[in-house]
Amino acid sequence: MVSFCGTSSIARCHIIAPARTSPGDSFNNLPGNLSILIFMRMFLLCGLALATWVGVVVQVHASASTTVATEGQIAAACLANAHFQVSGSEVSLSYDSAEFAAGPARICAWAVRSALAVKTYYGRFPVGQVHIAIKAEDGDGVHGGTTYGEGEDGHPLILIRLGRDTSAAKLEDDWTMTHEMVHLSVPSVPENSHWLEEGIATYVEPIARVQQGQLDAPRIWADMLHGMRKGLPAQGDRGLDNTPTWGRTYWGGALFCLLADVEIRERTGNRKGLQDALRGVLAAGGNIQQDWPVERIFAVGDKATGVPVLTGLYHQMGDSPMPGRETLDALWQALGVQADGDGVHLDESAPLAASRRAITAPVPGGADRAEKHG
Repeated sequence: MVSFCGTSSIARCHIIAPARTSPGDSFNNLPGNLSILIFMRMFLLCGLALATWVGVVVQVHASASTTVATEGQIAAACLANAHFQVSGSEVSLSYDSAEFAAGPARICAWAVRSALAVKTYYGRFPVGQVHIAIKAEDGDGVHGGTTYGEGEDGHPLILIRLGRDTSAAKLEDDWTMTHEMVHLSVPSVPENSHWLEEGIATYVEPIARVQQGQLDAPRIWADMLHGMRKGLPAQGDRGLDNTPTWGRTYWGGALFCLLADVEIRERTGNRKGLQDALRGVLAAGGNIQQDWPVERIFAVGDKATGVPVLTGLYHQMGDSPMPGRETLDALWQALGVQADGDGVHLDESAPLAASRRAITAPVPGGADRAEKHG
């Protein structure tokens, strides 16, 4: 699975990369020995003080514990000790600290914040080990990200392109790191179903950040209201599996997730949602290190919720140009999401307002800003 994302609004991703490659980005075309780690070792061995490479190990595990650490304490431990615990997984981070204006403390906090958001949504971190390599580029902002199921060490790899002049405030507001970490939770699927990988990452990322307390709900509903229309089928559309355009891949996939989430909640009286389905997939061993057909993902997800919504919706949208604009407009009305300038007004008397609130509410088994560890 590969995600290649640009620096836009919640639309996020501007280039659809083929599986396990990222065209046009030489940094992403690394040889098997992962040259960035070789460079790190060379700089250290040669004693080049100008290249201070940072290795941060984040251990994430969900065991019973006696100590409670806040997000800030975890980030501080990460910076001071190159090691912290969050829920059973090991996340290593490498970059040249001299390259970035934000400094290593802010970069470390950025990674910790993203990992906690993903753990909150899934109830655990999706993989046992992952390496994050950050490459410096001119300018400011996060320029893109790519996630691979297997790096040189046999574990998943996330590559991030970060502008040297990126401010602490931009890192605080960034979505890319979280988006890429969400990719770790989705089994690799056939190329024609790439929309599911990108759709889940686009849909889950902002919700996970709301559940972790990093964003407020009105902001992400405004982003979705303005973004989901980009995923609607255009003339000549042949369904999600057969229309690999940018809009249908990213926003069409996200629209599938929204429709599924709402229908699961309607059919279960808000006892279950897409979050439960995706947690079920992860609990069954499905993550980026596994190759699954989409039918298996949907079957496992449906079993977790007790209703066959994912399979049924896929039969409708996989090969057919659905949904129409009228369906989407009716959905927003039912959810109580109304455009209000650049933002939204949330109508709490709307028929599905309770479902809308439930989508962004943390569920048991996740994490909040305090993380227990022993």
